[in-house]
Amino acid sequence: MYKNIMLKISGESLAGSNEQGFDFDILNDLSNSIKKLQSKKLKISIVLGGGNFIRGSSFSNGVVDRVTSDYMGMLGTVINSLALQSNLKKLGVESRVMTAISINRVAEPYIKNKASNHLEKNRVVIFASGTGNPYFTTDTTAVLRALELDCDVLLKGTKVDGIYDKDPEKFSKVKKFTKLDYNYVINNKLRIMDMTSIIMAEEANLPIIIFSIKKKNELKKVIDKETEYTIISN
Repeated sequence: MYKNIMLKISGESLAGSNEQGFDFDILNDLSNSIKKLQSKKLKISIVLGGGNFIRGSSFSNGVVDRVTSDYMGMLGTVINSLALQSNLKKLGVESRVMTAISINRVAEPYIKNKASNHLEKNRVVIFASGTGNPYFTTDTTAVLRALELDCDVLLKGTKVDGIYDKDPEKFSKVKKFTKLDYNYVINNKLRIMDMTSIIMAEEANLPIIIFSIKKKNELKKVIDKETEYTIISN
């Protein structure tokens, strides 16, 4: 069983069927699942995307430059992180939001040793604002933080329950992969995560599990190996 996990949730997944903002049923289910995992004494780190508010790479359109739009996207991840922290607090789960950019009024600055101390004290740690640098995605952030904190696995929650040969939301006849190696993902340019994050994970032999955040209680089922998902590993 995994003991030290990194959870990556895309902002779009938090929005559910909404174009922007939150699907509060998804947020509540995620929070309850985290509480159940925390009771198992797992170390839980989380990186949230900001795409339910703004995606920097697509917002840059000649009016707002790419660097500025990426920083705006980082602020979207802070909004999501604070929302999750607030919901966890309501459930009695102690957590900390740590940011790579300075927002001292609402979150702690990211310091690796301090994050490790929080995890040792059974606190959930939520990493916001990506790496703090433009041009780097929250997928890359999740892998980077997972490696810094010696996580056993990276769990990525998306709208679908794994990797398919075609988009299951567009096609009826699809094939689901239960296991893939990093090279297959890279060579076939599968866009489940950005290539930088996949290459980093491969070099460190960090397994990545793709599962559905839309299914109720799915996170706990993934940890307990009671559901289907796709794992990327050697």
